[in-house]
Amino acid sequence: MKRPESITVFTRRNPAETAAALRRVIEMGLEAGVEVRIPEAEAEKHGLERSDGIVYGADLAEPTDLAIALGGDGTILASLRLYAGRGVPTFAFNFGAIGFLATLEHADLDEGMRRALAGDFEVLELPSMTAETAAGDQVAVNDISFHREQDGRVAYLAYSVQGEQLGEVRCDGLVVSTPAGSTGYNLANGGPVLAWGVEGYVVSFIAPHTLTARALVVAPNDVLEVENRSNEDPVEMDTDGRGVCTVQPRDRVRVRFEAGTTLLAQVPGSSFYNRLREKFGRLSY
Repeated sequence: MKRPESITVFTRRNPAETAAALRRVIEMGLEAGVEVRIPEAEAEKHGLERSDGIVYGADLAEPTDLAIALGGDGTILASLRLYAGRGVPTFAFNFGAIGFLATLEHADLDEGMRRALAGDFEVLELPSMTAETAAGDQVAVNDISFHREQDGRVAYLAYSVQGEQLGEVRCDGLVVSTPAGSTGYNLANGGPVLAWGVEGYVVSFIAPHTLTARALVVAPNDVLEVENRSNEDPVEMDTDGRGVCTVQPRDRVRVRFEAGTTLLAQVPGSSFYNRLREKFGRLSY
């Protein structure tokens, strides 16, 4: 990658956990002669004072060369969603519990920023998904989930691919995952892990009330449709763990796989299998 001329910085929800790191990122960016862009929400969250070389209240619709994410997977996913289809890589430092998508751990901040500011990193293209809903299109990088309302009755969902209905399932919910998201909600449901680079996405079920519901890997060019078959009860829809809309009785949502829309920075030698061993192996002890 070429050396960035501007960076835009995002941090996790609790500012105390990333305050020192943010100051260091700003310091290193200014020393390198790079424009440092701080979105309004970040400036307010951290109570930053204005200084030369820093763009406070940066318009997120304007171009930038590189996003720096200081947080867990939620922060990283927010950056990837924001820049989906815009050609902006996200260089991420893990300040969360697992940080499966992180480029480096927070202890490697100085080394990582030197790499980021020099353009000394590789870029991995990851897919996303777009859900067409009555409330408008919704983008997800990890997963799209449909689940019954809290204290509500069991959901009644039908699903079809390319217009062919494959089943009707009474369940607590249904999850559609990209390969990047397959190690999350989908894995907890007993769905298969898809290595990064696999072309396709997976459908799995949350507590299905049947012995015949099985996870399904869908081809990348095939469109999935999920219908709320209930006559009375709505279901909630989340993207990447965020509530985005309610699917009313008899409403349908179409899901499309979008290849290569998001860019994740990686250091040379990093791989999906290394991440899988390091991130999930550490949870076993």
